[in-house]
Amino acid sequence: MGLDTELRAFYTSRQADIPDRIRAIMERAGRELAESGQADQALSVGHTAPDFSLPSADGGTVRLADLLEAGPVVLTFYRGAWCPYCNLALRSLQQHLDAMTERGARLVAVSPQIADEALSVVQKHALTFDVLSDVGSGTAKQYGLAFDLTDELASVYDGFGMDLHRVNGGHARTLPIPATYVIDQDGIIRWTFVDTDYTTRAEPTDVIAALDALGTPTS
Repeated sequence: MGLDTELRAFYTSRQADIPDRIRAIMERAGRELAESGQADQALSVGHTAPDFSLPSADGGTVRLADLLEAGPVVLTFYRGAWCPYCNLALRSLQQHLDAMTERGARLVAVSPQIADEALSVVQKHALTFDVLSDVGSGTAKQYGLAFDLTDELASVYDGFGMDLHRVNGGHARTLPIPATYVIDQDGIIRWTFVDTDYTTRAEPTDVIAALDALGTPTS
């Protein structure tokens, strides 16, 4: 089963559990974000990927430039462990990790969550790739992905008990648009998936195809 099929099935299964008033707020916020055109302004194919140095769940620090010395990088931005669609996407990426590694690529996932939350994600889903903390969403901003929740939607998330103020280190309102980039060794973005609809994500098989199109790493 492909990731998109899993996501659609989950979306359908949970609609009956969401009150109409809450669903209307969520749909309105999603529509406004889509109409803002921000996804079109995010970095795309041909742009140079901004370098970053972020703390990892295991207590280390990961720098994009260092990773690129060994091969291409698959960089994915997710909203947080509280987002079930993110969790499905991360698990699917883990299932395809060997195929990416065989192509010389390093997979890195970034969220605005504090390191303790990133570690919880790693442990809960047995992730063996780098999961990084972008508290304050500085890196997401560089890629053109960071946006602020509307007041209504922030209240909905508070009502769901998500406590974004805590898990995002005091930056409760700012989240990234979910996105995935394939970056070649020269630091150039060669493939992207950016969608304001958080219920859709990059299909791992498409990521692998993008890596195949890069050819063999130079080192």
